[in-house]
Amino acid sequence: MKTKRENKKSDKALLQEIEQYWNEHIHDLEIAENPVGSQGFFQDLENYRFEKLHYLPNLVDFNAWSGKKVLEVGCGVGIDLVRFAQGGARVTGIDLADKSIELAKKNFEFHSLSARLQKGNGEQLDFPDNAFDCVYAHGVIQYTANDQALIDEIYRVLKPGASAIMMVYNRHSWLNFLSRTLKVKMEHTDAPVLKQYSRREFSSLLKTFSKVNLVTERFPVRSRLQKGLKAVFFNNLFVPVYNLIPKFVTRRTGWHLMAFAKK
Repeated sequence: MKTKRENKKSDKALLQEIEQYWNEHIHDLEIAENPVGSQGFFQDLENYRFEKLHYLPNLVDFNAWSGKKVLEVGCGVGIDLVRFAQGGARVTGIDLADKSIELAKKNFEFHSLSARLQKGNGEQLDFPDNAFDCVYAHGVIQYTANDQALIDEIYRVLKPGASAIMMVYNRHSWLNFLSRTLKVKMEHTDAPVLKQYSRREFSSLLKTFSKVNLVTERFPVRSRLQKGLKAVFFNNLFVPVYNLIPKFVTRRTGWHLMAFAKK
């Protein structure tokens, strides 16, 4: 059995692996047509993100936080955080990867927006208790070393009655089924940590919140990533046929499991 000291060492080593991985892997980089860090690069990423996640602006009102303090944990290059800032929020973004923070700063400069952007570990947030009106963590929890620690920190820094918006991957999803059937490798399966959750497991992590609403989203849309026969099958057969199935049948099979939680 490992001692506490050995566990701390292994946790630190894992965090270093995660940091290194995300310094080397910019999310959706393969879709960008413009040089990394250019204004066109950020536009490429934004266009693709909201093409595949067209549900997101319908579920998350980025304009609802004008004058409020919003923290994004795992902000990446700042695509979503820019939308909060454009809506008038006073935004802070942290990420474990230096490269992400460097690029996020450029993204905000191109948009002539201000933000507090800094390297940080979501499992040990460098902010006081009750500091934010909203904490946003979309696609971050599943990649962290200690998911419960990250969620507990989100809860701690929220003001009483404030909101957290979080997303994890749904284990019981159409994408898992398709990946197994077609032997198609999903994104970031080589990451040091990649978890998937059932609704019950995710709810258990969120038990300290006073109110939680889980929404399953991210259903099949045409993909620009796949090539060849698999792309033809996915875009021209699977996507249209799947989307003909009534939503009450497929509702819980979405790839993204969103949580809207109140402290």
